[in-house]
Amino acid sequence: MAKNIMIQGTMSNAGKSLLAAGLCRIFKQDGYKVAPFKSQNMALNSFITRAGGEMGRAQVVQAEAAGIAPDVRMNPILLKPTTDVGSQVIVNGEVQGNMRAMEYYRRKRDYIPAILEAYNSLAAEYDIIVIEGAGSPAEINLKQEDIVNMGLAKLVDAPVLLVGDIDRGGVFAQLYGTVALLEPEERARVKGTVVNKFRGDRAILEPGIQILEQLCGVPVAGVVPYTHVDIDDEDSLTERFARNTARKLVDIAVIRLPRISNFTDFSPFERYENVSVRYVDTVGQLHQPDMILLPGTKSTIADLGWLRQSGLEAAIQKAAAAGTLVFGVCGGYQMLGRSVSDPEQVEAAGVTQILGLGLLDMDTVFRAEKVQLQTQGTFAGVEGMLSGLNGLAYTGYEIHMGRSQEKMPALMGKGNVYGSYIHGIFDAPGVSDRILQAVCKQKGIDFGALATFDMEQYKERQYDLLADAVRNGMDMDFVYRVLNREV
Repeated sequence: MAKNIMIQGTMSNAGKSLLAAGLCRIFKQDGYKVAPFKSQNMALNSFITRAGGEMGRAQVVQAEAAGIAPDVRMNPILLKPTTDVGSQVIVNGEVQGNMRAMEYYRRKRDYIPAILEAYNSLAAEYDIIVIEGAGSPAEINLKQEDIVNMGLAKLVDAPVLLVGDIDRGGVFAQLYGTVALLEPEERARVKGTVVNKFRGDRAILEPGIQILEQLCGVPVAGVVPYTHVDIDDEDSLTERFARNTARKLVDIAVIRLPRISNFTDFSPFERYENVSVRYVDTVGQLHQPDMILLPGTKSTIADLGWLRQSGLEAAIQKAAAAGTLVFGVCGGYQMLGRSVSDPEQVEAAGVTQILGLGLLDMDTVFRAEKVQLQTQGTFAGVEGMLSGLNGLAYTGYEIHMGRSQEKMPALMGKGNVYGSYIHGIFDAPGVSDRILQAVCKQKGIDFGALATFDMEQYKERQYDLLADAVRNGMDMDFVYRVLNREV
């Protein structure tokens, strides 16, 4: 069976996901077969594997860092929030239905066999498993039924590194307070702490590190610097939403829906030096972009209602009438049609039908059965502004409950308004280039001025940069001793 090590955090967004990805890359570089694992993930950013299973995006990133294909066994339970008090529950890639938070809390230990089956199956195939926790292990109101932090560590006998976020302040209190709230047997699993997202001179930290080691009874295994790498984020805590991006030569506005999901679809556009990608949620922020993107959402009907109330619906319709390129993906695509119906209350939004923006000739009806599959093909029959896509290959995946036509094309639309159910449709070589070439032609500017590059090489370089930062910040000799149960 594989050796394992678990990364837990003092809070959500302490940097567990990226640190785990960095360790996956390091172990790969050092010649090991390594796989990530997170027993339970709550996120709206998900992915469909080759086998058609749905899993959290964080473990997809970690698998890429490890140089392996994503597999639902790496994230056996995925919770996708549908309301403030409920989520769609996905087990081993398949939808089990919607549950209110209390119902799931009462039942979650029932999923331990599925978790252990997935973990043991991976452990039989790999040398090392890098496990990621969720939130904090010191949530004293939730610890009794825990299956993702110390509860999981006990189930798979994993040693733990505890990560704190110094960038948000109070890192010593975070780390010591978390350790202090653990039970004695849980404390014994914590082999070291990690100060993450550090900016400045480490020498200034040393007095605090010495005291922290005395208080916690374990060494500080690393001080990892604040790392500027371009790697897909897990959820709505992402920093990209907070960026006040100045408008560049080509300006793209992504509508930040309240229940936005799979916003990583738009990452390809962020990797052009002279293209701005801004996330906006008011009419005042919209300005006059060259392209408007409507993203996926876990609740199309509720977010369409918000779009209407905010005034952004009218602003998008006005921009489309003026010739601005408008593109919707999945839920955003559904919004562009004439209507959206939910007769079976699949989205539990309390509304059975709502008018769409009326920019595409289609009607969407939600059904209980979820579409989840990987897809690929070649663009054909595309008219209007994006006709240059014809002949290009596309790849991606679909995750949706709604059906908008009997047979859905990969890309629907003409003129300057388009939509697709395919997540990742902009990722394939040449696709984002052709779209931006069309925008540049409309603006009368040279596409070459946007400064493009090889996407796959760029992504691999980002994982290597992350690994360099983690390797330099961590005591990797100590990490290997933890792996080998020498600590």
